[in-house]
Amino acid sequence: MVRFTTATVPAAGTPVDYVAGKGARIKRAAVLALTAVVGINVWTGSPLLALWVGSRVENSSSASGPSMLAIFVVVVVMAVTSWALLRVLYVLQERYFKLLGRPPRRYRSSWLRSMRAERGEWARQHDPDARATPFEITVMVCVVAAVAAFEIWFFFFSPSPIDQRSGR
Repeated sequence: MVRFTTATVPAAGTPVDYVAGKGARIKRAAVLALTAVVGINVWTGSPLLALWVGSRVENSSSASGPSMLAIFVVVVVMAVTSWALLRVLYVLQERYFKLLGRPPRRYRSSWLRSMRAERGEWARQHDPDARATPFEITVMVCVVAAVAAFEIWFFFFSPSPIDQRSGR
C-alpha cells in the first residue's frame, strides 16, 4: 500500500499527476463535500423544485385537484433537474479522480461488453483488492440517508387513512 505524504518528493509508486500537501487535501475534501450536497439535492432539491414550479403552473381556483399540465410540468422539471444534478456528480467524480492522479473510470453496460475473453475481463473488474473510493462512499451514504429518511417519514409521519391518522 502506498502512503502519500506531504513531502515535495512523491513516494515510490505515486501517480505522476498526484498533488500532495494540504492544498490538495482541501481540494479533495471540498469536492467530497460538494458531492454530498449534490447527492442530497438529487433526492430532495429536485423534487421540491419540481413541486414548486408545478404549483406556480397550477390554477389556484381549481377545486377538483391538480391539472394534467401541472403534473406534466412537475415530471419534466424533476427529470431535467435530476439529469443535470447527475451530470454534475459525473463531473465531480472526474475532478476527484484527477486530484488523485488516477484516470477516470470508464463505465460500460454489461449488454455492450464483448463476450470474447470474458473471464479475464471479469477478473479485472472484480478484483478482490478493489475498494470503493471516498467519492463512491459519499454517494452511497447520500442514497442510504435519503432512503432511510423516506422510510421514517412514510412509516411514522405520513398521514394514513388506514389507521385514522389522516387528520380528519
